[in-house]
Amino acid sequence: MRHIIGLLLLALTVLAGPLRAQETAWVQIEAHPTLAEAEERARLFARRLPDVAGFALGGGWYAVALGPYTRETAEDVLASYRAAAEIPRDSYIARASDYERQFWPIGAAALSGAPIDLDRDLGAGGRDAAAGPGPAAGETVEETLPEETLPEETLAEARRSEGRLTRAERERLQEALRWAGYYRGAIDAAFGRGTRGAMAGWQRDRGFDPTGVLTTRQRAALLADYNAVLEGLALETVTDDRAGIRIALPRGAVAFDRYDYPFAHYESTGEVPGARVLLISQEGDRGRLAGLYEIMQTLEIVPLDGPRERDGRRFSIEGRDGEIVSVTEAALEDGAIKGFTLVWPAGDEARRTRLLEEMRDSFARLPGTLAPEAAEAPAGVDLVAGLAVRRPVRARSGFFVDAEGAVLTSAEAVEGCARVTLDGDIEARVVARDAALGAAVLRPETRLAPQGVAAFAATPPRRTAEIAVAGYSYGGQLPAPTLTFGRFEAETDLDGAATRDRLTLDVRPGDTGGPVFDATGAVVGLLLPRDDGTRRPPETVRFSADAGALRDLLAGAGIEARRGGGGAALAAEDLTRRAEALTVRVACWD
Repeated sequence: MRHIIGLLLLALTVLAGPLRAQETAWVQIEAHPTLAEAEERARLFARRLPDVAGFALGGGWYAVALGPYTRETAEDVLASYRAAAEIPRDSYIARASDYERQFWPIGAAALSGAPIDLDRDLGAGGRDAAAGPGPAAGETVEETLPEETLPEETLAEARRSEGRLTRAERERLQEALRWAGYYRGAIDAAFGRGTRGAMAGWQRDRGFDPTGVLTTRQRAALLADYNAVLEGLALETVTDDRAGIRIALPRGAVAFDRYDYPFAHYESTGEVPGARVLLISQEGDRGRLAGLYEIMQTLEIVPLDGPRERDGRRFSIEGRDGEIVSVTEAALEDGAIKGFTLVWPAGDEARRTRLLEEMRDSFARLPGTLAPEAAEAPAGVDLVAGLAVRRPVRARSGFFVDAEGAVLTSAEAVEGCARVTLDGDIEARVVARDAALGAAVLRPETRLAPQGVAAFAATPPRRTAEIAVAGYSYGGQLPAPTLTFGRFEAETDLDGAATRDRLTLDVRPGDTGGPVFDATGAVVGLLLPRDDGTRRPPETVRFSADAGALRDLLAGAGIEARRGGGGAALAAEDLTRRAEALTVRVACWD
């Protein structure tokens, strides 16, 4: 008898292992001391997660759990939901025997139900069949399988397959939904209300049931659309050891051309006209980073319109016009300034946006920077590191007329301009204009404190008296205005107009708009452009707007002109200093 009992005990011992292994498992996510609180939490979790249940624990406590699962499936669900921050970090696997009566969902009997097994429920072959032959490194399952070979899924199956996504895969889906125009939230891998709504919107527009949970096949279709715009660009990770940068580049659109410190130039192959990439690499500090920020905005490849952001460690510049869109990003780390510029044709936003994401995500800093001697293109006045500097439509002169930086210039200087600047980068607007007189008043967008302000003569000079015009004769290529001397000839022009004076003077177009001084340094006029009519007087015959008419124009703009003149004649060097203090470059941009 004892022998028979021993055999039975041995059999039970042998069977105990398999029985324990097959015991139903749950993922317990929360426990609460009141039934009302537990019911509310179960209801909230059920809005975004499948398989939510609630049980009494005894002792007045209540659990919210996910299941029932096989042990292996429970471990997968626990790991996936933890990684995606869908459940608390302290969630754990519980046994069915830990739970008493069920309170959520009402009327359900989950404790007696068959456990969910993802290997079984995803079809023959289980996980391996669902996953296909296995993705290449860095690829998701949905990106490697043809859409038509992926299994059809019920809502419950879609929730379960979604639960197996890694955090990176969940973020990728949010990026794809945002790129498609359905999602506007943060890329955080959390599939909350915003993400669910975006998924439902995408499903509705594609003719699917808008459940807010994408099936494996739908995820593959979304990602296929997301990646389709990059087809033909031959996106490839490039390691530039000389620049110390690794980045994904569209090798079908650009190819390496040359180094010109601090840039590595990748020029268009012709497949995407106008495409261009610069890799930025140089040693530096905050001062050099700020200098690079200013230099980039002078280049033709960086249009003026677009947002700019800068702090002491990094900057970004976006510029766009009717032909190109340009994005530059650079940062200072460990004494090295590195970044890139992407130039892309306007109107191709889908490809540009996706390509920019890939470049940002792949950008990596490696040891080394370009050396200052790294220059292969010829230098030139209009070039910076082999890149064309943006030039204004026209460059003229003007002069300050009040302590807040108002400027008088010629009407021709600002005619038809989309943008007007003072001294290169100070934005200004036209606040008054007199076409008949040929003069205009500008007000800077930011308040200025000029070193000098014009004082207007009360009376004109005598005939043949010496006068001088200050102006940027060479369009700003020289750092200070040039002083050109001539004679005052008459208080009228050739047609007898009293608001214009006639001068004998040999000047250049860049001097137009500059102040005309008498010997005491008082302003007696504003230099006007040459007559473009049918009559062309000799080159040295020029005209200026009369000081009295200029004072009237300023008064109409609310500016009280200063009075001057009547003193002793100034030495040439003193007149030059006065001219430098109040003369300003005026640029017209399209």
